[in-house]
Amino acid sequence: MPFGLSTLLFIVWSVTLAVAPPVPDSEFFNRKMLLPAPLKEPIVALIGDKCYISLVEDFDLTDVPCIKYALSKGLGFGIVIGGSIVKIPQILTIVNAGSARGLSLASYILETLSCCITFAYNWRQNNPFSTYGETCFLTVQNIIITMLILFYAQRHSETLVTMIGYVAILYVLTYIVPSWVMSSLYGATIPIGLASKVPQIYTNFANKSTGQLSVFAVVTYFAGTAARVFTTMTELDDPLMLYGNMLACVLNGILLIQVLLYWGKKLDEEKPRKAD
Repeated sequence: MPFGLSTLLFIVWSVTLAVAPPVPDSEFFNRKMLLPAPLKEPIVALIGDKCYISLVEDFDLTDVPCIKYALSKGLGFGIVIGGSIVKIPQILTIVNAGSARGLSLASYILETLSCCITFAYNWRQNNPFSTYGETCFLTVQNIIITMLILFYAQRHSETLVTMIGYVAILYVLTYIVPSWVMSSLYGATIPIGLASKVPQIYTNFANKSTGQLSVFAVVTYFAGTAARVFTTMTELDDPLMLYGNMLACVLNGILLIQVLLYWGKKLDEEKPRKAD
């Protein structure tokens, strides 16, 4: 080997040894990961002390129950955040088009009623907010959409009455109705959920178009209900909630298929007329 090349390799080797970190001792791998309080406290509040120690401090990736619980919590809050905006594109679509054609009024009335019952039931059961929080935001957004449908249908006198009616229903369900009645009402959300989606599914099928139905809302709603099935199975022992979420997932899946099938197709009254 030439002297110059040997010298160069020796220099590179020497520099590498000088800057390389020391080889960790056996205790290095047993150290706990300690986070500062501003970072630790929110994580503990989310997943609890036991799972925080297991997943963060001990970095135990074999603790399947804690991994599932942490994933469920993350998905739950993701669904709540998504639920706070999921219907906004639908609202903007209606306002920008100046029309609510293709949207089923019956579907939104029933869906809003179902959301009111679901929110009130979970609130009174003291369930974690991450398992139902999106229903609070969905209720508000659905009321707005229902009012827009009535407004653009020139049914102005019913618009304000609808809003007042829903606020009264939500108050009665949350504070007045007995707990045993709430359990029965929550069981009724399963057929109500079915009834709320069927009119919209039929309207789409009859028109061979989804009209002003927001693609973003449908896709996000389907993803949210699918994730909610997982969070309910992981965090709650409530068959009623599980069956309701499974049904919602199936029906939203049908709406998603219709969106894909009727993509770009317009309602008959929106199509340009041929010249006589």
